[in-house]
Amino acid sequence: MKTSNFNHDTLNTYHTTVLLEEAVEHLALKPGGTYLDATFGGGGHTRKILSTEPTCRVIALDWDKEAIQRNAPALEQEFGNRFIAEWGNFAHCYKLLKKHNITKLDGVLSDFGTSAFQIRHEDGFSFNKDTPLDMRMSKGHHYFNAAYIVNRFSQEQIADIIYKYGEDPLSRRIAAAIVAARTTGTKFETTKQLADLIQKLVPVRGYQRIHPATKTFQALRIFVNKELENIELFLKNVLPLVKQGGTIVCISFHSLEDRIVKDFFRNHPMELETITRKPITPHEEEVSRNRASRSAKLRAAKKR
Repeated sequence: MKTSNFNHDTLNTYHTTVLLEEAVEHLALKPGGTYLDATFGGGGHTRKILSTEPTCRVIALDWDKEAIQRNAPALEQEFGNRFIAEWGNFAHCYKLLKKHNITKLDGVLSDFGTSAFQIRHEDGFSFNKDTPLDMRMSKGHHYFNAAYIVNRFSQEQIADIIYKYGEDPLSRRIAAAIVAARTTGTKFETTKQLADLIQKLVPVRGYQRIHPATKTFQALRIFVNKELENIELFLKNVLPLVKQGGTIVCISFHSLEDRIVKDFFRNHPMELETITRKPITPHEEEVSRNRASRSAKLRAAKKR
């Protein structure tokens, strides 16, 4: 194994890993096993796997090139050929694994949370700073952005997106205001424009825990990146790759994501044994350290 003077806290500045111990515990690592980290991000889960079982290897995927460019070199230096990073959408995991002659896996880990780095630094994700209304996690994989939807979709389409993916009861009111603004010549180009419009409709009150635009931004992000469709495809495509006795571990942050995982495990009883009767959630200590972890839910199933 190669040694490194890399400061591992650097990974945490990119994204704080959630349910780290619990995720690796449920993978039930085997000596010499091959594992897929389908959502590499800051590399926290990958590093924990490689450190816990010194004879296993991990192939890590991410469709954000910057995540790989920033975080993969340190792990390559430390773990050598036990670690492979590949850019691509996890929904097409079978194609990405085939490039490295990997046809079977001893376990799979996926953390569906959006990286804190993307939220803070990339265009369109946060209404706390004014940036172009983009929201594409990978510009190489998606052709239209959030601005395209807000400026071109019909009122009904926008309302449906906000209601379905943001679960916001004010979806139709918000959509109507967006289209009304368009008729006066407004072109939505930045996060501030959209957030300000929504805030005027639903002013922030002292007791409110979240910004009124939170659900709309979430809905647009999920729709732009086809997040739910990609999770469904990923689970369908990864299942045949897992060896008998191998484990699939999924961490979700949204009720719609968690429902997809729960239903997938339940709908494949001949192939999967669910090993988490109820989803595992972070302990109070983890939530106090990382407030973003409070909505995380982990589910795991073993291949029969």
